[in-house]
Amino acid sequence: MNLLSGQFGIKLHHGWITRQTLGSLCALGIVAPLLAGAQAHAQNVNQQVEWADNFDIATDNIKEVKSSAPTLSPETADYIAVAIDRYQRIVQAGGWGTVTPGGKSIRIGAKDPRVIELRRRLIVSGDLEQQAGLSNTFDSYVDTALRRFQLRHGLIPDGVMGEGTVSALNIPADVRLRQLETNMIRMRSMSGFLGDRYVMVNIPAAEIEAVENGRVRSRHTAVVGKIDRQTPILNSKIYELNFNPYWTVPVSIIRKDLIPKMKQDDQYLAKNNIRIFDWSGNEMTWQQIDWNTEEATQYRFTQDPGSDNSLGSVRINFHNKHQVYLHDTPSKTLFGEDYRFHSSGCVRVQNVRELVTWLLQSTTPDWDRTRVDSVIRTGEREDVKLKGQIPLYLTYVTAWANADGVVHFREDIYDRDDLYGTGTQARL
Repeated sequence: MNLLSGQFGIKLHHGWITRQTLGSLCALGIVAPLLAGAQAHAQNVNQQVEWADNFDIATDNIKEVKSSAPTLSPETADYIAVAIDRYQRIVQAGGWGTVTPGGKSIRIGAKDPRVIELRRRLIVSGDLEQQAGLSNTFDSYVDTALRRFQLRHGLIPDGVMGEGTVSALNIPADVRLRQLETNMIRMRSMSGFLGDRYVMVNIPAAEIEAVENGRVRSRHTAVVGKIDRQTPILNSKIYELNFNPYWTVPVSIIRKDLIPKMKQDDQYLAKNNIRIFDWSGNEMTWQQIDWNTEEATQYRFTQDPGSDNSLGSVRINFHNKHQVYLHDTPSKTLFGEDYRFHSSGCVRVQNVRELVTWLLQSTTPDWDRTRVDSVIRTGEREDVKLKGQIPLYLTYVTAWANADGVVHFREDIYDRDDLYGTGTQARL
């Protein structure tokens, strides 16, 4: 930091990140990695690096990645069509090169022959400007370009070229082209009016959008279903909120999780505040059940409200036959991962109180954030029927584009795109 003459900045070798740039980076959530990089440089003064630029990081290249337009915007299919034309030209020109896998992760400040490969790859996809050159130094331009690439692919934008990022970089251009073509069909099928207010869950992106009057009011990181316990694709309506809910364990989880865990530890139910009832409401003990069979699936298992409740502080109910819902979670650390496919089909919502407040304010105006916080703080059960049901779309979109020409890709986690021609027809 430079505190002389009231200046504030972070010095990185030959240059300064100014207060204005720092503010932009802070909004993008990438200040901490830069600070860590600066500290690492100070601790390794014996490792001199020849810098090729003055570290005036161009954040506009990153800011355009996020759009206030919804993923299911009526124009999105047109944006994808433009992207298809661009990717066809990339494929016709031979695609993009690959980055050599393996080896240690590299980041800003490094010198490595693979940085030349990385630069070539990022230039072809439009993440790095051609005038940045083909130096083997991982400078701030490469750092910014790589973060942009990571954001476009749903990866943590840490600017580190690690194994996951290299895998995404090395997916061929023709595969990405097929992904765009498949998703344009999906977008065309959902091009009608979706409602003045609606919630969209994009399963492959593990992301939620609350949309109002054609603009995204808020985005939320999500955790969705595992590959073998998929979140269903459907259209429905949100009709009710349960504050400080009980959790009734679905039969599928009793069979796949609860029975095996009780075989390992007969105190598992007690440790997790789960009680057993028959369907007449009579409470039972675990000793009354034969855990070597599926007898447990004939009873109701209920987890009491509390800090360890699997649904967290609130459950968002919508009409469906799959026994799934949106909900809070005590496992907040999962939201910070690249791979967020951990649930048994339900959708866990980061910053769920913000979403809940929006749902209530748009249909039940006597509720506000203060009241939401107050009800959760009491720990007491309360169910709230929405006065107006809100459309919900659980969608499967693995590629899309925005008005700025930024193209997004996500992993085809449920293998619905048939990207590698296995013979399974791509599904909407």
